[in-house]
Amino acid sequence: MDDARFEELRRREFSRLDAQGHVYLDYTGAGLYSESQVRANAEMLCSSVLGNPHSRNPTSLAATTLCEDARTRVLEYFNADPDQYEVVFTLNSSGALKLIGEAFPWEPGGRFLLTADNHNSVNGLREFAQAHGADVHYIPPGPELRLSGLEEYLAGAQRGKHNLFAFPAQSNFSGVKYPLDIIEAAHEHGYYVVLDAAAFVPTNPLDLRRYAPDFVCISFYKMFGFPTGVGVLLARRNVLGELRRPWFAGGTVRFVSAQNKMHMQHVTGRAFEDGTLNYLGIAAVPAGLDFLDEIGIERINAHVMGLTEELLGDMLALRHGNGAPMVRIYGPETMQMRGGTIAFNLLDPEGGLVDFRMVEQRANDAGISLRTGFFCNPGAAEFAFEYPDADAFRCIKQLTPETFNIQVFSDCMSDHPVGAVRASVGIASNRADLARMMEVLCSFRDTGCESEAGSVLPALATVD
Repeated sequence: MDDARFEELRRREFSRLDAQGHVYLDYTGAGLYSESQVRANAEMLCSSVLGNPHSRNPTSLAATTLCEDARTRVLEYFNADPDQYEVVFTLNSSGALKLIGEAFPWEPGGRFLLTADNHNSVNGLREFAQAHGADVHYIPPGPELRLSGLEEYLAGAQRGKHNLFAFPAQSNFSGVKYPLDIIEAAHEHGYYVVLDAAAFVPTNPLDLRRYAPDFVCISFYKMFGFPTGVGVLLARRNVLGELRRPWFAGGTVRFVSAQNKMHMQHVTGRAFEDGTLNYLGIAAVPAGLDFLDEIGIERINAHVMGLTEELLGDMLALRHGNGAPMVRIYGPETMQMRGGTIAFNLLDPEGGLVDFRMVEQRANDAGISLRTGFFCNPGAAEFAFEYPDADAFRCIKQLTPETFNIQVFSDCMSDHPVGAVRASVGIASNRADLARMMEVLCSFRDTGCESEAGSVLPALATVD
C-alpha cells in the first residue's frame, strides 16, 4: 500500500475525521466527500447563474450545458461507447432500478432471475414481474456466500420472451465480488442483464467496452460522497427501445395534448428523466469523477484491499482465553474475489452470539461509525444466518408492521442471528482506524487484549 500518499490525502482532503475524532468504517453505506470537491462546487455555483434546463434562455442553456457535460464525463469514466450507451440521471441506484422495473416488458412466460444476494431495491423488481405474470426465480448463494450453479439456473428461459437477470458486481452484505463474465453467459441464454454496480465502483474500475450489461445502476454518493440525490442508469440504446413507461411527466415528453388526451414521448434516455433534473447536483458529478481519476482507481483499490486484508486477518486471529474464536465472518475469509466490506458477529467464550446491538453501542461510544442489521440485503442475510425456511416464514407471518421489532423477531428465531455488524473501509481509511476498531472488538474478550504498546486492554463490562 502507498501509505504516505493516502496519509497526505487524508490530511489534505479529510482532515475533519481526525479533527473530530471520527473513525468512519461505513463506506459501503456512503462515501466521504473530499474538501476539494466542495470547493470546486462552491466556486462553480458562486460564478454561475443557472436556470431550469427545460427552457432556451441563457441561464437555462448554461444549466443544460453542465448536465450534458456531466453525461459525457460519466460515459468517459466508465469507458462506455456513446453510440451504445445512454446516461439517464436518477435519484440513486434505487431510482434507476425502479425505472427498469416499471418499464420492462414483463410478460407471462418471461422470467426474472436474480441472485438471492441482492440489495432490496433489486428484490423490489419482482413485484413488477409478478404483477405481469412473469416467473421469478432466485439463485441461492453457495459456500462463503459466493455464486454457485449459475448455468443450471440460467437454463430454461424461453427464447422470444423478455427475460431479465439481475446481480450485484459486489455484494453490499459480504463483499463478495461476482465475476463479470456472467453477463455474457446470461446474454447467451436469452436474458437482458441488470448490473447493480453501487457497491463495486467506489473502489473498482468498470469498463463498459469490455463488459456490456444492458443496464448499470450507480449512486454517486457511494462513489465520492457528494452530491447526494444523484444517480445514474447507464442503459444500452437498443434495449431502451424495448422499455415502455406506464406514465409520463414533465421532461419526458416532447408534446402533450390535454384536449386530445395524447402525448409524444422522447425517443432518447430523456424519456426516463421525470421532471426537472437535479441540475445543480448533476453539475457536481464531474468534480467527483475527476477526484477519483486524480488518485487513480487502481491505486484506491490497492489501498482498500490492503487494509481489508489486515482487518480481516486481525479479526480472525481474535481468541478468547480458552482459545475459542471471537469472530464469525459471513462471506470469504480470504481476499480472493472480495471487496472492502466485512460482515461479522462476535462470539462469547462458549460460542454463543454477542448481540450485534451491543457491538454497535460500544463502537458508537468510541466514535466509530459502523453498520448493523441486514444491510438492506435480506437474501444474503437469510443464507448467512442459515434460517430454516419454515421458522422464518412462521415468524414473519405472525408479525405486522405495527408489532415488528428486532427483539420480538429475535425471540421468535431463538438461537439464530437477526443481524450482523458490517465494517467497510475506503479511500480515507488508515491503520489507526483499524486499531481503534480492534480495541472495541477486544473489549468483548473475556480476558482483554494486549495493545501494541504491550499493555492489556481490559474487557468492558457487559452491556445490559
